[in-house]
Amino acid sequence: MFVLVGLAGPPGAAGGMAQAADSTPPPLPTARGRFWVRPLLSLAVPGAGQLAAHQDRGAVYLAVELYTLARVLQLNHDGNTAGGRFRDLAFDVARRGFTAVRRDTVFEYYEMMERFTESGEFDRDPGPALAPESDPTTFNGSVWLLARRTFWADPNTPPDPSSPEYAAALQFYEQHAVGPGFRWSWRNAAAQQQVFRQTIAQSDHAFRSAQSHLGVLLANHVASAVDALISSRLSTLAGRTAALHTVIGPTTVVRLSVAF
Repeated sequence: MFVLVGLAGPPGAAGGMAQAADSTPPPLPTARGRFWVRPLLSLAVPGAGQLAAHQDRGAVYLAVELYTLARVLQLNHDGNTAGGRFRDLAFDVARRGFTAVRRDTVFEYYEMMERFTESGEFDRDPGPALAPESDPTTFNGSVWLLARRTFWADPNTPPDPSSPEYAAALQFYEQHAVGPGFRWSWRNAAAQQQVFRQTIAQSDHAFRSAQSHLGVLLANHVASAVDALISSRLSTLAGRTAALHTVIGPTTVVRLSVAF
């Protein structure tokens, strides 16, 4: 990138660029008072500061803002729509056989439904004592296995049920296992579970893309504000109109012109 600075003046102006630099008048009082107006306008609405200064490139900032904002809204809508679909599918296929009341919960729950065909039972003993799910291929069974590996000396040899180790494993299981109201099973519904996974991926991708576009929105606000700040600052220092001109070609040239 090359930055070329040129001072525009009438033909025959004595002194050239050096004399113009030496004879630069002090900033005008009115320009000082308006110094922050255009940068603040551009920070609030990209392009507004440039358009207020009758600079055509303000339309570019504004167009980027409108397009990116529209994409953010559309992507959030797509993410919510896909989110509704995978929640409906989870309840209609995998959960309805265990509960008639639909209750939604955190997203991590649905991620577990992607990984495990079944949640497993929460309590395998109808009596007062809690008997965790023992099948490690189910989600609850995997939680109980993790609890045993974490708190027992030997996960395959239970300690005394009254011991602190056993109590700690049970507490871990109770905190992380899926309760009866959220039990699920994709058994005999492998195709539906695959659609469920794909729909979750679509929702997640839409929300991630929306976040990326929010970054573009922020960058557009900052770029427009900095552009307006530089232009306003140069105008104030010169005491006359200054503008930045960008020429796109084999090399990008930014040219500053100050009008007399």
